[in-house]
Amino acid sequence: MNKLMGTAPKHPGLWVDMPKADISLGQPITTLQTSNHGITELAHYASQLAQLSQQGQWIVLINPANISYKQMLASAGVRMDRVLLVHTKDEVETLWAMEKALTSGTSSAVITWTHSLDARDSRRLELVAKSARALGVVIEDVSASLTTQIPSNNALPNTTASLNSINLTSFH
Repeated sequence: MNKLMGTAPKHPGLWVDMPKADISLGQPITTLQTSNHGITELAHYASQLAQLSQQGQWIVLINPANISYKQMLASAGVRMDRVLLVHTKDEVETLWAMEKALTSGTSSAVITWTHSLDARDSRRLELVAKSARALGVVIEDVSASLTTQIPSNNALPNTTASLNSINLTSFH
């Protein structure tokens, strides 16, 4: 059976015949830091994503923030049938999913929301960029990393009153 498959990828989503001339390896991966969950950054790329979605390949969003990205992308002209949402359980899976989406040849853009990357993860993305076949954007949420840095010697203030005023909105 393996002789029949040859060197073709084993996953049907990757069974794409791409002429060698069309494969452009070595796409840079842009890392952007944000404190507003990437709303401004995504709006900046929306028109480019609209053009890329017309190519028939996937626009991959990995762990998108709970923002109104669907309305923003649709109003920019992105083909929503070409948007693939990926939700991961941790940072390891997030980087793995980004690496696979960038190098598969089936995606035209991969946008990942994550916490601040350490030096090892940044180096990993540098190596992935050498074989990337899609636009890669990492949106680092610096506000999330700031809220987790609570000094251990300070007592937490009484937040019972402020918890009653939190409003949660879900964009589904």
